[in-house]
Amino acid sequence: MLRLGAIVLNVSDTRLGAAFWGEALGYRRDANPDFLVPPGSSGPRVHLDSDDRTHLDLWTDSAEEQQAEVARLITLGARRVEWEYPENADFVVLADPDGNLFCVIDTSA
Repeated sequence: MLRLGAIVLNVSDTRLGAAFWGEALGYRRDANPDFLVPPGSSGPRVHLDSDDRTHLDLWTDSAEEQQAEVARLITLGARRVEWEYPENADFVVLADPDGNLFCVIDTSA
């Protein structure tokens, strides 16, 4: 089942962003200092990134589920976008009908 895994926020300084968003949301830093997780670890995390644009990361539990969800989202109006993927990428980049980018990630990879 597709679920909201992370909200990726573009920030100029991840340390300052973590301090602000951590306090604002009551989230705490994860093992990776650029990730903020909610209390009890339920709900989407916040990923602070100074290079990437703001977008949603949608998670699946397997490669098969990822492929099925990508196909389903395309039938709903999403479209594939040209993207330079790293080798063995665990994500697919799509755009919603308004052109907003988002990722569908296989979390089993």
